[in-house]
Amino acid sequence: MDDHGKHEADQPEGLRADLPRLIGRRGLLAGLVGGGAALAFLAGRGGAEVTGIGPDGAQCVALPAETPGPFPADGTNVREGQVVNILTEAGVIREDIRASIGGMTPVAAGVPLRLDLRLVDVARGCAPLPGHAVYLWQCDAAGVYSIYGAPDRNYLRGVAVSDGAGRVRMVTVMPGTYPGRWPHLHFEVFASAAAAVDGGAALLTSQFALPEEACRVAYAADAAYAASRAALEGVRLDRDGIFRNGTAAERAAQMLRVTGDASGFVGRGEVGLVV
Repeated sequence: MDDHGKHEADQPEGLRADLPRLIGRRGLLAGLVGGGAALAFLAGRGGAEVTGIGPDGAQCVALPAETPGPFPADGTNVREGQVVNILTEAGVIREDIRASIGGMTPVAAGVPLRLDLRLVDVARGCAPLPGHAVYLWQCDAAGVYSIYGAPDRNYLRGVAVSDGAGRVRMVTVMPGTYPGRWPHLHFEVFASAAAAVDGGAALLTSQFALPEEACRVAYAADAAYAASRAALEGVRLDRDGIFRNGTAAERAAQMLRVTGDASGFVGRGEVGLVV
């Protein structure tokens, strides 16, 4: 990475170095879970919406592709003329993304948020997708993205791999916001952790929205959110340039279900893909 080249030189394998440890912990990331063959695969007219029906009758929705924005740090853009790619940093596979890695020390302030995401294949009756890598990034409590707006830190960025049930768990903080955007999380899904480190194409790039009530509670509870508290007053979900598009079902699927209080929240969501 641009300002962090010395860390890459010390740990040149980056994410690749994490793979043996990860695979051992996941029990070789067992193949796709059997059973639950596709019971329904429904495409809205014009391809505007894709849904599936699981064995229990519940519907899953393919999330729409969204822009990664200007701050992905995944090797697809540059900062000050140099490619920015945190996926080459050792330690980027982790459940808790609040601390910086690669020799950097800042830790993100803010109200804790535990994420519990489930990856499903909409085309196969909402079957779980194990062994897939999710790269998640977000702004901090002040509405600033690490590396770009704060070059001395790279927190609130990390990769997690789905377990046998297709679940991904991460610990972060409630994201702040900034003028013009509703509070949100960015993420990319890869077929595997190896695909992520090798620069493989993401299966999906999308975003999750956060519910207003939970954001207001978090922003009032911690002074680190002062700028975000002010910015929230000037934005509306139905006017957000990302979330106002798509169908009603897609918008609902992109809204995390958040429970908790000022001491900490849990955010649950489903990532529907067509693979």
